[in-house]
Amino acid sequence: MPNDPGHRVNAAQLPSPTALLRAFRHSTDQDHPVLDAAAGLAHCHARRRTTLAAARDAEAAGAVFAACGHLLDDIDDTRASLIARIDDWVTGNVAHRSGASLHTETLGAVIDRMAEKWIAAQQALGGDPVARTHLHWCRLAELTDGYRDLITDVTERRRRLPVW
Repeated sequence: MPNDPGHRVNAAQLPSPTALLRAFRHSTDQDHPVLDAAAGLAHCHARRRTTLAAARDAEAAGAVFAACGHLLDDIDDTRASLIARIDDWVTGNVAHRSGASLHTETLGAVIDRMAEKWIAAQQALGGDPVARTHLHWCRLAELTDGYRDLITDVTERRRRLPVW
């Protein structure tokens, strides 16, 4: 990760929460490598939920269940690759100040959790009880606020992102 104690991180380098939410919704033609990976993560989570539903179907045969397991492995491998792409971008493009407080998760992990909650909230609109739908959207809002705070802290050099 570039170490640049004399300059602030350019906030434009990190996608805004609004841009992330848009990327989750529109999974093509993103103009930022982080947004492109975020769109892919949302797609993976949508496929993952559909696959889990198929595996839980009471009438699913053993072969279908096994195929779902293999598909979940492939989806999770793709997610890991997309998270790594985000984290690699952070490593090469986001300067940090030595001594700044270290965040507990990589940016890729944070965006993956947001993508998962985005998909859950979207799917809840299609039939979950109102209280459950509201809970999904509240949790997404909390994650979005946390992301906003994180990028502000990174920009202001109060926090640094881990790189593994």
